[in-house]
Amino acid sequence: MTRLILFNKPYLVLCQFTDRQGRPTLADYIPIPNVYPAGRLDYDSEGLVLLTDSGSLQRQISDPRFKLPKTYWAQVENIPDDDALTRLARGVDLRDGRTRPAHVARLEPPALWLRTPPIRERRSIPTCWLALTISEGRNRQVRRMTAAIGHPTLRLIRWAIGPWELGNLQPGDWQEVDAATFQRGGK
Repeated sequence: MTRLILFNKPYLVLCQFTDRQGRPTLADYIPIPNVYPAGRLDYDSEGLVLLTDSGSLQRQISDPRFKLPKTYWAQVENIPDDDALTRLARGVDLRDGRTRPAHVARLEPPALWLRTPPIRERRSIPTCWLALTISEGRNRQVRRMTAAIGHPTLRLIRWAIGPWELGNLQPGDWQEVDAATFQRGGK
């Protein structure tokens, strides 16, 4: 039976099992042998990482050809106006080309765990939360997209990958789920 693990990766944890520099890795949290991350999440980002022991499932989840949507919650500097959100939704030009269209919406500040260390806060600069769903996975893409519209990301949490969401998983927690529905085409 294929194993599928949902993991809430904490801030400043590497999305791999070893590190020569001694930084925290998946091995510090996931005691299950022979599972590997399906895709990556940046060291300074938080949230959902999927791990599996199936190479084919790993490819279905992480390969951009399958266009599996990934939803991020981004806390950005200032309040983006409707024009800025429209630019994100249509795709923005980055150094490595134009991004695919995205789904974007403002979010009420979500009830989340505290991050250590907390984000920098400036009294004179408000922040805003955005839900951004993309179907590609370029390096640091969401951060580069929000910067391109003039609203740098301060905190980034991957909330969902395809049909899987963080739900109530706290940072460092994981749970095993049934992968069978997805594998039968229930994407």
